[in-house]
Amino acid sequence: MGEATGRVLLITGAGRGIGATVARLAAEKGYTVAINYSRSRDAAEKTAQACRAFGVEAEIFQADIGNPASIAPLFEAVIDRFGRLDALVNNAGMTGLASSLIDSDDQTIIDTMNLNATGLMLCTKAAVRHMAHSRGGKGGAIVNLSSGASSIGSPGEFTWYAASKGAVDSFTLGIAKEMAADGVRINAVSPGLADTDIHATMGKPDRVKAMTPSIPIQRPASLEELARPILYLLSDEASYITGAILRVAGGR
Repeated sequence: MGEATGRVLLITGAGRGIGATVARLAAEKGYTVAINYSRSRDAAEKTAQACRAFGVEAEIFQADIGNPASIAPLFEAVIDRFGRLDALVNNAGMTGLASSLIDSDDQTIIDTMNLNATGLMLCTKAAVRHMAHSRGGKGGAIVNLSSGASSIGSPGEFTWYAASKGAVDSFTLGIAKEMAADGVRINAVSPGLADTDIHATMGKPDRVKAMTPSIPIQRPASLEELARPILYLLSDEASYITGAILRVAGGR
């Protein structure tokens, strides 16, 4: 069994994409995996089955991270099921349809900020209340999913999404310092371009092909290339790293 045997990891939005890949790689390393999903139960169960193939426990937990009332019950359910929580990956996120701000839908902006920023902060709060030494916890590690969009603003596509990820960066820096003496390490990974279904969801199915020439490495990332740094930051190998925002964007 892997290096993290016995550690319990919760991943939000883990039915597909980066979250599902993190879940599978974590299971390979021996983590017990709690897979959060909002709508697609079938995708979440498929992720859980892939994790169980490594001989670890994996369960799915439904909760809408964009709804504050859903967050405390999610963490209670995970801890009731496994008895502990050692690690959290705040992965759940959305962009909404790409457009200029002037043509955007107000609800898309509200929903994006609620999920990507507010929901992430409330999940972190729920996790550190369990992990913090000052609350009787045993410590832990958290990785937040940011985005390369936070540093370029994403004009004409989704400035609101870029802003939500800028909030993630600022929050990561602050909460990492706040929790450092309490046994909880908190970092962020800032991915660049990957070939996932998020581009079709935002209404730009050819976005990866169009943007690839702007990447110094000249190709999009694989999901494994984005997930492995997340697992590294959760691991004991990163025991002296907190408050870092690791850009994984092929030089862009």
